[in-house]
Amino acid sequence: MTIIRLALFDALHTLITPRLPIYVQYAQGFEPYLGHLEPSLIKDAFKRALKETQQAKPVYSGGVDKWWGEVIRRTAIEAGADPQRVDASLDKIVPNLLRRFSGREGYRAFDDALPTLETLTNNGVQCGLVSNADIRMKNIMVDLGLAKYLDPILISEQEGIEKPTLSIWEHACSRGNASPKETVHVGDEMECDYNGANRAGIHAFLLRRPGQEGEGERKEPNEDLYNVRTVKGLEDVVQWILDRNREYN
Repeated sequence: MTIIRLALFDALHTLITPRLPIYVQYAQGFEPYLGHLEPSLIKDAFKRALKETQQAKPVYSGGVDKWWGEVIRRTAIEAGADPQRVDASLDKIVPNLLRRFSGREGYRAFDDALPTLETLTNNGVQCGLVSNADIRMKNIMVDLGLAKYLDPILISEQEGIEKPTLSIWEHACSRGNASPKETVHVGDEMECDYNGANRAGIHAFLLRRPGQEGEGERKEPNEDLYNVRTVKGLEDVVQWILDRNREYN
């Protein structure tokens, strides 16, 4: 049995969460320019626009502003906004939303995030971040006081690769000076986080926080958690690591 030297974390829905559900914040961002749009329609439209854009243009190809501009435009139109009003206002809506979701205005850290990073660091376990996000995620980590505990930080836009690609895990372990067997990863997505880390030989935990979707909970359609190592909070991972390392010592 090997000691755990490196703990890697996903960002969104693992360490941080939107202060209000994303679709509510989008509705607020749209309203001055497009009038009231039903948040429930924005929610569905955003999910479709995000998924389709991720598939068509992986790793933010074409540039972050243009990439998110396409997601935002499609979201507004599919939620019922007039396309001409959307196009006329996009140069104001997109920068406003990108700025909002670049720090503490749009996001907050989960209550267990900072204590987790502090406890692991104080016990000799290095912490890192592996996120399929754009460069704004680094700003968010700094603004929320988490970045000082995170090294390495791998952001897919900068790396040019995304989870669950094997090479992103190899890079993370190499920069964290740990072998896969000495590494743990925690995230909320079955394929990108749990399966991807497992295939790389990393100890993986799937985070399933209790609560309403958008307020902590994350589930995937028809998911089967049989034989999946799940945790309800980050403190469970901390305890597993400390117990394992105590046994090793």
